[in-house]
Parts: sequence; C-alpha cells; structure tokens
Amino acid sequence: MKIALMDSGIGLLAAAAVVRRLRPDTELVLSSDPGSMPWGPRTPEDVTALAVAVAEAAAAHRPDALIVACNTASVHALPALRARLEPGVPVIGTVPAIKPAAAGGGPVAIWATPATTGSPYQRGLIREFADGVTVTEVPCPGLADAVEHADQAGIDAAIAAAAARTPDEVRAVVLGCTHYELVAERIRAAVQRPGVPPLVLHGSAGAVAAQALRRIGETPAPEALAHGSLTVLLSGREGTLPRTALTYDEGTLLQAMSPAH
Repeated sequence: MKIALMDSGIGLLAAAAVVRRLRPDTELVLSSDPGSMPWGPRTPEDVTALAVAVAEAAAAHRPDALIVACNTASVHALPALRARLEPGVPVIGTVPAIKPAAAGGGPVAIWATPATTGSPYQRGLIREFADGVTVTEVPCPGLADAVEHADQAGIDAAIAAAAARTPDEVRAVVLGCTHYELVAERIRAAVQRPGVPPLVLHGSAGAVAAQALRRIGETPAPEALAHGSLTVLLSGREGTLPRTALTYDEGTLLQAMSPAH
C-alpha cells in the first residue's frame, strides 16, 4: 500500500505521521514545493496550478491514494485535482474540523490563515455545521510561515497575537491550517485559561488519514510490521526531509522510516 500526501511545505507532516502510526507498513510519498510557500496569499488560479504540479509529481509514484494535506489547496484546487487524478487515484481533501468542534456546544474559535479567515468557504462551513454555536474566526498572520521555517520566536509571537484575539470563554479551537497541528500544544498553552475545563483542539490529520484508508478499502493496523518506506519530493525532485521538519516530533517519526529505493 502506498499513500501520497501533498502540501506547500511541511504542513503534511501531521497527517503523514498519523498514517504512519495507523499503518506502519505503508509506503509514504511526501510531495511539496517549499519554494512557493506560503500559498495562502496567492490567487486561486496560482494555488490551483501549484497544487496540480505538486500532486502530479506525487502521482508519478503511483500511490493508491493522495491526501491533500493543505487547507488552502483543498479550498481552491480540489475540483481540479480530482478531475486530473480520479478515479485512478482517490483524492482526499482537508476540511477544518468545524463540525466536531461545534458538536461540543461551543464557544468555538477557528484559527486560520488571513486568506481563509472570513472567506466564503469558511463562512459556509460555519453556517452548515455550527448553526446556533458562538464561533470566532481568528486570523493568524505569519504563523504557518514561522512553523515552516521553525522560527521559534516567530511562532511564539504569532500564537500570542492570535491568543489575544481569542475570547476567554472559548472551549474549543479548530486548527484551520495543517501547519498549526505541528505546534498544537503551544497553542493549547497560550489559549488555556486557569480554573476552566481543558481546552479541546480539533485538527484534521486523524480524519483525513482514516478517510484515506477507507477510500482504498484498508483498515488501521498499528501492530503491522514497520517496513513502510518514505519518498520525499521537493518541487518534483527526490530529496530528504527539510532540516526544519526534524524540529517537530512528526518529522522525527517519519525520518526513522527507510528511504524508498
């Protein structure tokens, strides 16, 4: 079994690590284009062109499924990616986990890139899944870029600024960018208020990994022998995990995999 994941940069690490834990026997293909990152401020047409190029590089390795581990690409490019690759390769998009967050009753905050915050796409999800729940949209300028470059001071500053825009009464935070899942515990520490129940964070990595397995008729088998290999594609060329990826637990987990031959 081979599963590919794509993103502008290292935001795909979170979902890839979940796939690795669910099926240690899976071959992983990680395709990104860090030179074009961030995709958030780009036009939908630019995002689509970049996403198609990154996806086609992954598809050349003949995966059984492709996870679009990027919220921005899922918003703008999913129809084009599915038209290009399906039915041969199932394409699984990433949707902010607004539905499960709202099911808890709220209040809910959605942390996302400035381009996604307030977008018709996100507002549509709020109307569909969070009707009657108090939802605050929190833009997080610079956070994805800081995570991508492992800029610790930048991460702290961006999280602190977003936490200041998050109402004190919020009980759940939706992580609306895959990069944010790599610093989830730092976000929790910044938003958690003393003397109140633990904050609930809602990422998408677990859901998209499980959906990818379902789409290809597989089930989790965390006890499987860990013989899956790893292929890293950077702008279509085989390489290694970026040094910054290894500053995160998810990157360290994936680094331990054998390279594909």
